Amino acid sequence: MNIFRLLGDLAHVLAIIILLLKIWKTRSCAGISGRTQLLFALVYTARYLDLFTSYISAYNSVMKILFLASSYGTIYLMFVKFKATYDHNHDTFRIEFLVLPCFILALLINHDFTPLELLWTFSIYLESVAILPQLFMVSKTGEAESITSHYLFALGSYRALYLFNWVYRYYAENHYDWIAIISGIVQTVLYCDFFYLYITKVLKGKKLQLPA
Repeated sequence: MNIFRLLGDLAHVLAIIILLLKIWKTRSCAGISGRTQLLFALVYTARYLDLFTSYISAYNSVMKILFLASSYGTIYLMFVKFKATYDHNHDTFRIEFLVLPCFILALLINHDFTPLELLWTFSIYLESVAILPQLFMVSKTGEAESITSHYLFALGSYRALYLFNWVYRYYAENHYDWIAIISGIVQTVLYCDFFYLYITKVLKGKKLQLPA
């Protein structure tokens, strides 16, 4: 494992911790897109079914279990325990317009036409756009709490660091996966405007507000 993947995984874990602490401490899921969280749960479920069929390392297995448990835990907090605080009115992105195209694309462009490989490919495509409902919700309300902004920044940093991980693996190991790389680039690009606003506003103590 190289330093970029390790830092990427740590950023991902940090994003999860920030999100769960935000919901638990405030007893509210205001400002959080339940639809994005549902998409992430679908992503991890499709990607980590190999948890039951293959073993790579203890680290790999622990991370898979962590992502699965945290994603379903977040869904429970949002739709069961604190459902009265969930903002249905602003979380309106049509996620079927993301899930169906990603599924079709996985059937058309993949490494191998087997169930686990198709599910893995589908999860890669879907993860690249899963944040759209959250970004749409932020743009619809016009602002985001600082803690929500920190969560989004950590999540975007995870994907950006994974791009460096792929560059490193290409030069150090002569290994590359164009499906993962292109999907990762798409996902990182979606965060670009948010990164700029986060650096110029949130880090200076200002509340993040998006232009109408």
